[in-house]
Amino acid sequence: MAAINNMLRKYGAADPVFGQEELAQIPMAVVGIVMKFFQIVISIVVGMAAGCTPIVGFNMEAGLKKRVKELFTKLLISEATVGAIAFVLVEFLPRRLIAIFGAANESVYYTEFAVKAFRTYLCMIILACVNKACFIFLQAMGKAAASTALSMIREVVFGVGFALILPVFYGLYGVLYSMPVSDILTFVIAIFLIQRTHRELTE
Repeated sequence: MAAINNMLRKYGAADPVFGQEELAQIPMAVVGIVMKFFQIVISIVVGMAAGCTPIVGFNMEAGLKKRVKELFTKLLISEATVGAIAFVLVEFLPRRLIAIFGAANESVYYTEFAVKAFRTYLCMIILACVNKACFIFLQAMGKAAASTALSMIREVVFGVGFALILPVFYGLYGVLYSMPVSDILTFVIAIFLIQRTHRELTE
């Protein structure tokens, strides 16, 4: 968030619209709202995955790997469903979401940027939900190193890295692109770990 806020401040000031003093706070305010919504969704995802942790631990110790594999599959499907519902909201009802946060009387620039931010920043929220479930499930299976590495790659390497790099090429909107790009690349790695975990549980 520190990296994102710094980039919003820097490239917002260089934007022809948000460089104006009276509109300068809009990018940070809007992204703050988008992140609040994202945190609500991720809280649901984390709760579902964390609820599986004791079940995974018990069945792994009991050698019931088939149950763990079935639970892993069901969890991924459930998390993807939560992400799909969130995706529908951000892509088709962004103005409703904006209104919830009391932005009905804001300027047209605020509304336009907020709609763009919701639709761009969270366009890969389904993958974000699956990625988060993968982090927690791997940890529950005792794969702390893989879980930590994947989480650090997502949050630090990709999350901070793209937030710093993309605005250089795409300006203010590059900050919005950083989230979906990070989620896509993390998902590519997560697929490998998911497949390997399924093979191990099958064996």
